[in-house]
Amino acid sequence: MEENDMNISKSSNNVTAEDLGVDEIVYDAINVDVIGFGALNVDKLYKVGHIAEIDGESFIKGEEESPGGSAANTIIGLSKLGCSTSYIGKIADDEEGDLLEYNLMIHDVYLTNLIYADSGNSGKVLGFVSDEGDRALYVDPGVNDEISIDEINPLNVNACKILHYTSFVGDSFYAQKQLLKFLNENVILSFDPGMLYAKKGVEELKEILERTDILLINEGELKILFEDYYKEKLGIEEELSFRDLALNVRNDGIDTVVVKRGSEGAYAINKRDEEVKIPAFECDAVDTTAAGDSFNAGFLYSYINDYDLAKSCTIANWVASCSVQSIGISGLPTLDDLEQFIKSL
Repeated sequence: MEENDMNISKSSNNVTAEDLGVDEIVYDAINVDVIGFGALNVDKLYKVGHIAEIDGESFIKGEEESPGGSAANTIIGLSKLGCSTSYIGKIADDEEGDLLEYNLMIHDVYLTNLIYADSGNSGKVLGFVSDEGDRALYVDPGVNDEISIDEINPLNVNACKILHYTSFVGDSFYAQKQLLKFLNENVILSFDPGMLYAKKGVEELKEILERTDILLINEGELKILFEDYYKEKLGIEEELSFRDLALNVRNDGIDTVVVKRGSEGAYAINKRDEEVKIPAFECDAVDTTAAGDSFNAGFLYSYINDYDLAKSCTIANWVASCSVQSIGISGLPTLDDLEQFIKSL
């Protein structure tokens, strides 16, 4: 941390330091490296024999509960890699809110920008997974969708190096767009739209895309978001490859475009005319749910450290490979792990 960081011990709206069994809850920080801005959800996963159809029924065979959210996973990954982090998100005074706050706190994420709702419920995702691996998800965004611009301190945001956006289901999307008006030019905007925002289309995302410095997007989302847009813009009918799309996006003003391709690795291009294809690391995957978020953590860590594009994507792929070998984000590597990996390159 910087010398001007402030550690202030005070009680949360939901829990106290004593409740959590710690000496203090660290809230306030100046000049953090990365701030995340996205939904906070508790994932409640139920294992069932099969997914019930209309008027049908099934049986729950087991259940798991864990805190989640795309930007939160990335921010926690960055914190484990030694970066100072904070988070813009909203929770209610309920058990889910306690869990979400606790998860950020134990991973050393500053709670400076966390917003506490006076009423309502914290976000949750109910998931049902069958023996065959089929799944059905039901999202209750709760207070996630109630963030307004006047609840965000732009002074805190403008003190960070990178602001990382991910998606919301509802109206907090507009707070993200409004915040751009207060963002100074020194703050790097990183954007992972996810499928929710990819389906909104280029025109609805235009304000965010025009301000984006780093686009982190998977191959499927890239095609959904940009293919029809560029076919119309270029006056062509033939299918565009992921490279064609990335090149056009880069040429239209985004400094760095990174395409996450799963088991095929990553492709990236930037304004410095670096262009790379980096293969994925072979590993025994247990849970790929947070693979993309973990990749983002590795890439943004590398960006902060001014690594070239090839090294950045290599580190990002490695962080993702560590993550997928365990459930959730429990496999995210530490800074010591990463330093040992870098020495091996």
